[in-house]
Amino acid sequence: MKIGVFDSGVGGLSVLKSLLEHQLFEEIIYYGDTARVPYGVKDKNTIIRYSLDALEFFKNFEIDLLIVACNTASAFALDEMKKLAPFDVIGVIEPGIIATTNALTCKEASILILATKATIASKSYQNRLHVEGFNNINAIATSLFVPIVEENIFNGEILQSTMNHYFKNITQPDAIILGCTHFPLISKAISAYFNDNALIIHSGEAIVEYLQNSFNLSRQDKKSNLKLFASENPEGLKTIAYSWLNS
Repeated sequence: MKIGVFDSGVGGLSVLKSLLEHQLFEEIIYYGDTARVPYGVKDKNTIIRYSLDALEFFKNFEIDLLIVACNTASAFALDEMKKLAPFDVIGVIEPGIIATTNALTCKEASILILATKATIASKSYQNRLHVEGFNNINAIATSLFVPIVEENIFNGEILQSTMNHYFKNITQPDAIILGCTHFPLISKAISAYFNDNALIIHSGEAIVEYLQNSFNLSRQDKKSNLKLFASENPEGLKTIAYSWLNS
């Protein structure tokens, strides 16, 4: 199987890392729209337009499946992309919901959703969790985490101060959904802030489990062939990818 992975920038590398570690695909083509990142602060129509541009990029390759690693694009543009794509298109929100509902047996469990402003405003996670019977939900936009991660700050005073800013009035959750692909890079720090007592839902691992179950995929003997593309500064993307994928 040959697949594409689309993200608004470099955050989707966290999903890509999970896919590479499980060796499910022969070839993976990653495209980051680095010229127009971030999507999380843009309006719905702009997010859809940018996502459809990315879809056109992937039509140049004979892929079998496109994974939309960006939570914001998954929230706003997935349906439009599916209508126009000649291949299957899967977002990260549904796999994240499935992973959460599979892990939490108590419907009274408290769930904390961390994401960009646009993803939180879409209520994609909140509405799907309500349908599954979960009502103890707290969703907060933690957009400052994005530039912090892109500065390769994964711990320390700046991150701690930012977590204090966002979490100071948050009670201990039972589960934390990392609703932005940047956030798995700081998952250890977030987990430690809540005394390592919360279940962490990571988009990369959630989508791997979803793909294995949906497409009956198994581990291959050899590593996936990876090609990296970006709408701006592809060498910069490759530098970050080398650092993140090998960390």
